[in-house]
Amino acid sequence: MIVRDRPAGLRLFLILRGSVLQRIQVTLLVNIVFAAIITLVHGNLFDVKITVTPIPFTLIGLPLAIFLGFRNNTAYDRYWEGRKLWGEMVICARTLARQCQSLIVIDGDPDPARRSSDVRVRMVHRAIAFAHLLRTQLRGLHEDVAAGRWLVDKEWRQLQGLPLEQRCDALMMSMGRDLAQCVRRGEMDPCLAASMDKTFTRMTAAAASCERIRNTPMPFSYALLLHRTAYMYCFLLPFGLVDTTGFMTPFVVAIVAYTFYGLDALGDELEEPFGLESNDLPLDTICRSIEISLGCTLGETDLPAPLRPEGYRLT
Repeated sequence: MIVRDRPAGLRLFLILRGSVLQRIQVTLLVNIVFAAIITLVHGNLFDVKITVTPIPFTLIGLPLAIFLGFRNNTAYDRYWEGRKLWGEMVICARTLARQCQSLIVIDGDPDPARRSSDVRVRMVHRAIAFAHLLRTQLRGLHEDVAAGRWLVDKEWRQLQGLPLEQRCDALMMSMGRDLAQCVRRGEMDPCLAASMDKTFTRMTAAAASCERIRNTPMPFSYALLLHRTAYMYCFLLPFGLVDTTGFMTPFVVAIVAYTFYGLDALGDELEEPFGLESNDLPLDTICRSIEISLGCTLGETDLPAPLRPEGYRLT
Protein backbone atom coordinates (compact mmCIF):
# COMPACT_ATOMS: atom_id res chain seq x y z
CA MET A 1 0.00 0.00 0.00
CA ILE A 2 1.29 3.46 -0.90
CA VAL A 3 1.47 5.81 2.09
CA ARG A 4 2.31 9.39 1.24
CA ASP A 5 0.85 12.88 1.19
CA ARG A 6 -0.62 14.09 -2.05
CA PRO A 7 2.07 16.12 -3.85
CA ALA A 8 1.37 19.49 -5.33
CA GLY A 9 2.38 21.29 -8.48
CA LEU A 10 4.64 19.66 -11.03
CA ARG A 11 5.54 16.75 -8.70
CA LEU A 12 1.99 15.48 -9.13
CA PHE A 13 2.79 14.61 -12.76
CA LEU A 14 6.25 13.12 -12.13
CA ILE A 15 5.42 10.47 -9.51
CA LEU A 16 5.90 6.87 -10.61
CA ARG A 17 5.82 5.01 -7.27
CA GLY A 18 2.29 3.68 -6.90
CA SER A 19 1.20 5.06 -10.25
CA VAL A 20 -0.69 2.83 -12.63
CA LEU A 21 1.50 4.17 -15.45
CA GLN A 22 4.06 1.42 -14.91
CA ARG A 23 1.44 -1.22 -15.72
CA ILE A 24 0.21 0.40 -18.93
CA GLN A 25 3.31 2.17 -20.26
CA VAL A 26 3.98 -0.27 -23.13
CA THR A 27 0.40 -0.31 -24.41
CA LEU A 28 0.11 3.44 -23.97
CA LEU A 29 3.34 4.07 -25.89
CA VAL A 30 2.21 1.83 -28.77
CA ASN A 31 -1.11 3.66 -28.87
CA ILE A 32 0.61 7.07 -28.99
CA VAL A 33 2.99 5.96 -31.75
CA PHE A 34 0.05 4.58 -33.74
CA ALA A 35 -1.80 7.89 -33.30
CA ALA A 36 1.29 9.79 -34.48
CA ILE A 37 1.50 7.64 -37.62
CA ILE A 38 -2.19 8.20 -38.37
CA THR A 39 -1.64 11.93 -37.91
CA LEU A 40 1.32 11.94 -40.32
CA VAL A 41 -0.63 10.17 -43.06
CA HIS A 42 -3.74 12.18 -42.16
CA GLY A 43 -5.91 9.11 -41.78
CA ASN A 44 -5.01 7.60 -45.14
CA LEU A 45 -4.48 3.88 -45.47
CA PHE A 46 -2.49 3.55 -48.70
CA ASP A 47 -4.77 5.39 -51.17
CA VAL A 48 -7.93 5.09 -49.11
CA LYS A 49 -9.02 7.89 -46.82
CA ILE A 50 -10.55 6.47 -43.66
CA THR A 51 -13.14 8.97 -42.50
CA VAL A 52 -14.67 8.54 -39.07
CA THR A 53 -16.64 11.31 -37.42
CA PRO A 54 -16.31 11.99 -33.69
CA ILE A 55 -19.96 11.01 -33.13
CA PRO A 56 -19.35 7.22 -32.67
CA PHE A 57 -16.60 7.95 -30.14
CA THR A 58 -18.91 10.28 -28.22
CA LEU A 59 -21.62 7.60 -28.11
CA ILE A 60 -19.21 4.85 -27.05
CA GLY A 61 -16.94 6.87 -24.79
CA LEU A 62 -19.55 7.85 -22.21
CA PRO A 63 -20.91 4.30 -21.64
CA LEU A 64 -17.35 2.94 -21.58
CA ALA A 65 -16.34 5.44 -18.90
CA ILE A 66 -19.45 4.55 -16.87
CA PHE A 67 -18.77 0.82 -17.08
CA LEU A 68 -15.10 1.26 -16.20
CA GLY A 69 -16.12 3.34 -13.20
CA PHE A 70 -18.67 0.72 -12.17
CA ARG A 71 -16.06 -2.03 -12.41
CA ASN A 72 -13.58 -0.02 -10.36
CA ASN A 73 -16.22 0.59 -7.69
CA THR A 74 -16.86 -3.14 -7.54
CA ALA A 75 -13.13 -3.85 -7.31
CA TYR A 76 -12.72 -1.25 -4.57
CA ASP A 77 -15.58 -2.87 -2.64
CA ARG A 78 -13.52 -6.08 -2.61
CA TYR A 79 -10.46 -4.13 -1.46
CA TRP A 80 -12.34 -2.35 1.31
CA GLU A 81 -14.06 -5.54 2.47
CA GLY A 82 -10.66 -7.21 2.71
CA ARG A 83 -9.40 -4.33 4.85
CA LYS A 84 -12.43 -4.55 7.14
CA LEU A 85 -11.92 -8.30 7.53
CA TRP A 86 -8.30 -7.81 8.58
CA GLY A 87 -9.46 -5.10 10.97
CA GLU A 88 -11.81 -7.69 12.43
CA MET A 89 -8.85 -10.06 12.71
CA VAL A 90 -6.94 -7.49 14.78
CA ILE A 91 -9.94 -6.97 17.07
CA CYS A 92 -10.41 -10.72 17.57
CA ALA A 93 -6.71 -11.28 18.29
CA ARG A 94 -6.65 -8.57 20.95
CA THR A 95 -9.93 -9.83 22.42
CA LEU A 96 -8.56 -13.37 22.59
CA ALA A 97 -5.41 -12.19 24.36
CA ARG A 98 -7.55 -10.46 27.00
CA GLN A 99 -9.86 -13.45 27.40
CA CYS A 100 -6.99 -15.89 27.78
CA GLN A 101 -5.47 -13.89 30.61
CA SER A 102 -8.67 -12.91 32.40
CA LEU A 103 -10.92 -15.95 31.98
CA ILE A 104 -8.47 -18.86 32.29
CA VAL A 105 -7.68 -19.33 35.99
CA ILE A 106 -4.10 -20.54 36.43
CA ASP A 107 -1.74 -19.64 39.27
CA GLY A 108 0.97 -17.16 38.34
CA ASP A 109 1.31 -14.62 35.57
CA PRO A 110 1.73 -15.76 31.97
CA ASP A 111 5.38 -16.37 31.11
CA PRO A 112 6.21 -16.20 27.38
CA ALA A 113 9.07 -18.65 27.98
CA ARG A 114 6.60 -21.34 29.14
CA ARG A 115 4.67 -21.64 25.88
CA SER A 116 4.49 -25.44 25.92
CA SER A 117 3.18 -25.66 29.50
CA ASP A 118 1.05 -22.50 29.85
CA VAL A 119 -2.13 -22.70 27.81
CA ARG A 120 -2.66 -18.92 28.04
CA VAL A 121 0.64 -18.16 26.36
CA ARG A 122 0.18 -20.94 23.83
CA MET A 123 -3.24 -19.67 22.71
CA VAL A 124 -2.13 -16.05 22.43
CA HIS A 125 0.90 -17.10 20.39
CA ARG A 126 -1.35 -19.22 18.20
CA ALA A 127 -3.49 -16.16 17.47
CA ILE A 128 -0.36 -14.43 16.12
CA ALA A 129 0.55 -17.53 14.12
CA PHE A 130 -3.01 -17.70 12.75
CA ALA A 131 -2.67 -14.20 11.26
CA HIS A 132 0.66 -15.12 9.66
CA LEU A 133 -0.71 -18.38 8.26
CA LEU A 134 -3.72 -16.60 6.77
CA ARG A 135 -1.45 -13.98 5.18
CA THR A 136 0.73 -16.76 3.75
CA GLN A 137 -2.30 -18.59 2.37
CA LEU A 138 -3.82 -15.50 0.75
CA ARG A 139 -0.53 -14.59 -0.90
CA GLY A 140 0.44 -18.15 -1.83
CA LEU A 141 3.80 -17.94 -0.03
CA HIS A 142 4.91 -21.51 0.65
CA GLU A 143 8.27 -20.61 2.19
CA ASP A 144 7.13 -18.01 4.74
CA VAL A 145 8.10 -19.29 8.21
CA ALA A 146 7.06 -16.26 10.28
CA ALA A 147 4.37 -18.32 12.02
CA GLY A 148 6.92 -20.88 13.20
CA ARG A 149 8.35 -18.47 15.75
CA TRP A 150 5.06 -18.49 17.67
CA LEU A 151 4.40 -22.23 17.78
CA VAL A 152 6.01 -25.14 19.59
CA ASP A 153 8.30 -27.13 17.33
CA LYS A 154 6.12 -30.24 17.18
CA GLU A 155 3.00 -28.29 16.21
CA TRP A 156 4.88 -26.28 13.58
CA ARG A 157 6.26 -29.43 11.97
CA GLN A 158 2.76 -30.91 11.82
CA LEU A 159 1.41 -27.77 10.15
CA GLN A 160 4.19 -27.76 7.58
CA GLY A 161 3.08 -31.23 6.52
CA LEU A 162 -0.39 -29.92 5.63
CA PRO A 163 -1.46 -28.12 2.44
CA LEU A 164 -1.30 -24.35 2.70
CA GLU A 165 -5.07 -23.89 2.72
CA GLN A 166 -5.57 -26.32 5.64
CA ARG A 167 -3.11 -24.85 8.14
CA CYS A 168 -5.38 -22.15 9.57
CA ASP A 169 -8.16 -24.67 10.19
CA ALA A 170 -5.74 -27.09 11.84
CA LEU A 171 -4.44 -24.36 14.13
CA MET A 172 -7.96 -23.34 15.11
CA MET A 173 -8.78 -26.98 15.90
CA SER A 174 -5.81 -27.07 18.26
CA MET A 175 -7.07 -23.93 19.99
CA GLY A 176 -10.50 -25.50 20.37
CA ARG A 177 -9.00 -28.62 21.95
CA ASP A 178 -7.03 -26.53 24.42
CA LEU A 179 -10.18 -24.62 25.32
CA ALA A 180 -12.05 -27.88 25.95
CA GLN A 181 -9.24 -29.14 28.17
CA CYS A 182 -9.35 -25.93 30.22
CA VAL A 183 -13.06 -26.53 30.86
CA ARG A 184 -12.49 -30.19 31.81
CA ARG A 185 -9.68 -29.26 34.19
CA GLY A 186 -11.81 -26.60 35.85
CA GLU A 187 -9.55 -23.76 34.72
CA MET A 188 -12.44 -22.00 32.99
CA ASP A 189 -16.15 -21.73 33.62
CA PRO A 190 -18.13 -23.35 30.76
CA CYS A 191 -20.25 -20.20 30.33
CA LEU A 192 -17.13 -18.09 29.92
CA ALA A 193 -15.66 -20.66 27.53
CA ALA A 194 -18.61 -19.99 25.21
CA SER A 195 -17.57 -16.35 24.84
CA MET A 196 -14.02 -17.38 23.92
CA ASP A 197 -15.40 -19.87 21.43
CA LYS A 198 -17.32 -17.01 19.80
CA THR A 199 -14.01 -15.22 19.33
CA PHE A 200 -12.66 -18.33 17.56
CA THR A 201 -15.74 -18.32 15.35
CA ARG A 202 -15.25 -14.66 14.41
CA MET A 203 -11.62 -15.33 13.48
CA THR A 204 -12.63 -18.32 11.37
CA ALA A 205 -15.40 -16.32 9.68
CA ALA A 206 -13.00 -13.49 8.83
CA ALA A 207 -10.50 -15.97 7.38
CA ALA A 208 -13.20 -17.71 5.33
CA SER A 209 -14.43 -14.37 3.97
CA CYS A 210 -10.88 -13.48 2.89
CA GLU A 211 -10.66 -16.85 1.13
CA ARG A 212 -13.93 -16.08 -0.64
CA ILE A 213 -12.52 -12.82 -2.01
CA ARG A 214 -9.23 -14.51 -2.93
CA ASN A 215 -10.83 -17.48 -4.71
CA THR A 216 -13.70 -15.70 -6.47
CA PRO A 217 -12.46 -13.38 -9.22
CA MET A 218 -14.76 -11.05 -11.08
CA PRO A 219 -16.46 -12.67 -14.10
CA PHE A 220 -13.89 -13.08 -16.85
CA SER A 221 -16.32 -12.28 -19.68
CA TYR A 222 -17.16 -8.92 -18.09
CA ALA A 223 -13.52 -7.94 -17.71
CA LEU A 224 -12.73 -9.18 -21.23
CA LEU A 225 -15.51 -7.07 -22.73
CA LEU A 226 -14.17 -3.94 -21.05
CA HIS A 227 -10.57 -4.74 -22.06
CA ARG A 228 -11.53 -5.19 -25.71
CA THR A 229 -13.77 -2.14 -25.86
CA ALA A 230 -11.18 0.13 -24.22
CA TYR A 231 -8.43 -1.05 -26.58
CA MET A 232 -10.56 -0.73 -29.73
CA TYR A 233 -11.78 2.70 -28.67
CA CYS A 234 -8.31 4.08 -28.01
CA PHE A 235 -6.71 2.64 -31.16
CA LEU A 236 -9.53 3.84 -33.43
CA LEU A 237 -9.74 7.26 -31.78
CA PRO A 238 -7.03 8.87 -33.97
CA PHE A 239 -9.16 8.30 -37.09
CA GLY A 240 -12.00 10.30 -35.53
CA LEU A 241 -9.82 13.16 -34.32
CA VAL A 242 -7.21 13.70 -37.02
CA ASP A 243 -9.46 15.84 -39.25
CA THR A 244 -10.41 18.18 -36.39
CA THR A 245 -7.43 18.25 -34.02
CA GLY A 246 -4.63 17.83 -36.57
CA PHE A 247 -1.12 17.61 -35.10
CA MET A 248 -2.61 17.60 -31.55
CA THR A 249 -4.19 14.19 -32.17
CA PRO A 250 -1.42 12.14 -30.47
CA PHE A 251 -1.62 14.36 -27.37
CA VAL A 252 -5.39 14.05 -27.09
CA VAL A 253 -5.18 10.28 -27.67
CA ALA A 254 -2.49 10.01 -24.99
CA ILE A 255 -4.73 11.68 -22.39
CA VAL A 256 -7.79 9.59 -23.25
CA ALA A 257 -5.82 6.34 -23.50
CA TYR A 258 -4.03 6.99 -20.20
CA THR A 259 -7.40 7.49 -18.50
CA PHE A 260 -9.10 4.40 -19.95
CA TYR A 261 -6.10 2.06 -19.75
CA GLY A 262 -5.37 3.34 -16.24
CA LEU A 263 -8.90 2.72 -15.00
CA ASP A 264 -8.83 -0.73 -16.56
CA ALA A 265 -5.49 -1.65 -14.98
CA LEU A 266 -6.47 -0.16 -11.62
CA GLY A 267 -9.56 -2.34 -11.53
CA ASP A 268 -7.38 -5.40 -12.14
CA GLU A 269 -5.07 -4.40 -9.28
CA LEU A 270 -7.80 -3.67 -6.74
CA GLU A 271 -9.71 -6.83 -7.62
CA GLU A 272 -7.09 -8.92 -5.78
CA PRO A 273 -6.32 -6.96 -2.56
CA PHE A 274 -4.14 -9.55 -0.83
CA GLY A 275 -1.22 -9.66 -3.26
CA LEU A 276 2.15 -7.91 -3.31
CA GLU A 277 1.36 -5.04 -5.68
CA SER A 278 2.05 -1.48 -4.57
CA ASN A 279 -1.63 -0.75 -3.95
CA ASP A 280 -2.51 -4.03 -2.22
CA LEU A 281 -3.28 -4.34 1.48
CA PRO A 282 -0.26 -4.18 3.82
CA LEU A 283 -0.73 -7.62 5.38
CA ASP A 284 2.87 -7.76 6.66
CA THR A 285 2.29 -4.52 8.55
CA ILE A 286 -1.02 -5.71 10.00
CA CYS A 287 0.51 -9.00 11.15
CA ARG A 288 3.40 -7.11 12.72
CA SER A 289 0.96 -4.91 14.65
CA ILE A 290 -0.79 -8.05 15.93
CA GLU A 291 2.57 -9.45 17.05
CA ILE A 292 3.41 -6.30 18.97
CA SER A 293 -0.05 -5.88 20.48
CA LEU A 294 -0.40 -9.45 21.73
CA GLY A 295 3.25 -9.75 22.71
CA CYS A 296 2.94 -6.69 24.95
CA THR A 297 -0.02 -8.23 26.79
CA LEU A 298 2.21 -11.18 27.73
CA GLY A 299 5.14 -9.00 28.73
CA GLU A 300 7.27 -10.04 25.75
CA THR A 301 10.56 -8.14 25.56
CA ASP A 302 11.94 -9.46 22.27
CA LEU A 303 9.41 -7.91 19.94
CA PRO A 304 10.08 -6.65 16.40
CA ALA A 305 9.72 -2.97 15.59
CA PRO A 306 6.65 -1.73 13.67
CA LEU A 307 7.09 -1.82 9.92
CA ARG A 308 7.69 1.54 8.28
CA PRO A 309 7.10 2.53 4.65
CA GLU A 310 10.05 1.91 2.34
CA GLY A 311 9.88 4.24 -0.61
CA TYR A 312 6.35 5.22 0.53
CA ARG A 313 5.31 1.55 0.31
CA LEU A 314 3.97 -0.70 3.05
CA THR A 315 3.78 -4.44 2.39
